[in-house]
Amino acid sequence: MTDKKVEAQLITGADSVRIFDGLNRGMSRRDALRMLGVAGIMASSVGGLLGGAGSVFAAEADAGPATVGKKGGKIRVAGMSSSTADTLDPAKGALSTDYARQYMFYNGLTRFDSHLVPQLELAEKIDHTDASLWVITLRNGITFHNGKSLTAEDVVFSLTRHKDPATGSKVMPLMEQFAEIKATGPLEVQIKLSAPNAELPSILAVSHLLIVPAGTTDFNLGIGTGPFTVKEFRPGVRSVAARNPNYWKPGLPYLDEIEFIAISDEPSRVNALLSGDVHMINEVNPRSTARIAASAGHAVVDAPSGNYTDMILRQDQMPTQNADFSQAMKYLLDREQVKSAVFRGYAVVGNDHPIAPGSRYYNADLPQTPYDPDKARFLLKKAGMASVKMPLVASPAATGSVDMAVLLQQSAKQAGLDLTVNRLPSDGYWSNHWMKHPISFGNINPRPNADIIFSQFFQSTAPWNESGWKNEQFDQLLMTARGETDDAKRSQMYKDMQTLVHDHCGIGIPVFISNIDGVDARIKGYGSNPLGGFMGYMFAEQVWLDA
Repeated sequence: MTDKKVEAQLITGADSVRIFDGLNRGMSRRDALRMLGVAGIMASSVGGLLGGAGSVFAAEADAGPATVGKKGGKIRVAGMSSSTADTLDPAKGALSTDYARQYMFYNGLTRFDSHLVPQLELAEKIDHTDASLWVITLRNGITFHNGKSLTAEDVVFSLTRHKDPATGSKVMPLMEQFAEIKATGPLEVQIKLSAPNAELPSILAVSHLLIVPAGTTDFNLGIGTGPFTVKEFRPGVRSVAARNPNYWKPGLPYLDEIEFIAISDEPSRVNALLSGDVHMINEVNPRSTARIAASAGHAVVDAPSGNYTDMILRQDQMPTQNADFSQAMKYLLDREQVKSAVFRGYAVVGNDHPIAPGSRYYNADLPQTPYDPDKARFLLKKAGMASVKMPLVASPAATGSVDMAVLLQQSAKQAGLDLTVNRLPSDGYWSNHWMKHPISFGNINPRPNADIIFSQFFQSTAPWNESGWKNEQFDQLLMTARGETDDAKRSQMYKDMQTLVHDHCGIGIPVFISNIDGVDARIKGYGSNPLGGFMGYMFAEQVWLDA
């Protein structure tokens, strides 16, 4: 490997879209580089877009928003979940409501645009040497809500705290590769990785790595550099965000205030939207889309994504640790029926691994797990589990899981398995029941690339390893792929990892679910983002009220 220093270069938003679309159609890396006019420089962005060791990725100009929205106004937004565990600490964010709030108050070094291309945010420039040694130059003149200037010290603190077990960071395994993080100047941070990783710009865009002031201990104050300041934050009740008059992005945000609440019951969320009690909701059930679309004052926002609700088969409990039993359960997932009956077509069929069709590195050659009750019956008998009774835990908190559980219950009867659906309320489901039963359901929000989702949910040491699956070969491939700058070799590694998850992990993924939001027609500037609902949780600084 050559010792080559590469600087993150700026290309236009239009160029990034053309390149992104071209690569999805099979454009070669050489042609993509020729479009950029930087032939000979290996480029890298989300998912290893160009697959090299460099860091050429899109960065928006500083001229402010392309479309000027209307200033002023207050809106009320309803998410789907709330509890006393709600947090403004980016390290501990675990739910869509956490992410949406945190993006109101903080910025990251980079951020994802609507095409999942990392854009420079608090970072003004990113250089690297062989994807192992990275130097980040911060923008000058940015201040936190408390008036303190942003410095390298804040970035070092914000990143380093994820490596301390006492922090309880949800991305601690992801941060293990950060061998050294130090300030090399007032506005310069040097990151040394334990192994090359061309994905660093996209890793830095993850919501958990939003930047906070050095030494922060009280995160309820939400002190950040973001578009809004904390006017009120009551976990489990509501938050109120007030416009930051000193925000560093010219012209933003538009709104004066955002009240954020949670309505766990989906029909009640839809009723609140249609009655005018709230302006925006997420996690709309496909069955409710016709009601919203029929209202002249409201709109449905649909965006395909990597979001999935998965059947969890714990590998450290009986009987689900039995490989034959786990495989039988996967054969009982009628994926086409889940797509049509549960999600009304707002989904694409999955294949028991977390990389969605159409995503970079998706393994299209992996045989599809079929719906086959007869094979399931054979495997259940082989496992000594024929004609047994088992509880199946589901909750509205995991999108569509209750309906999926009922379908699975019906399919299981054909294989001689008696599943009892245990429906639990949304409140407390994630803290008290998720990953704690032999058979249950989870719901995973989209991640921007294969490395991140594999690191957070399938690596042996990941705190969100839902099925408790441990595979040394998978872990080794994960680490090796990060530093592989040959795109073909890296692609094969990710395909091999999908095969291992598909064949051996205790996760059944029947479909990938579209994000569906409901929005008051007076809300302008609203779009979609494959990361998740609420425009990838980043709606706050982008929308305005045309009342």
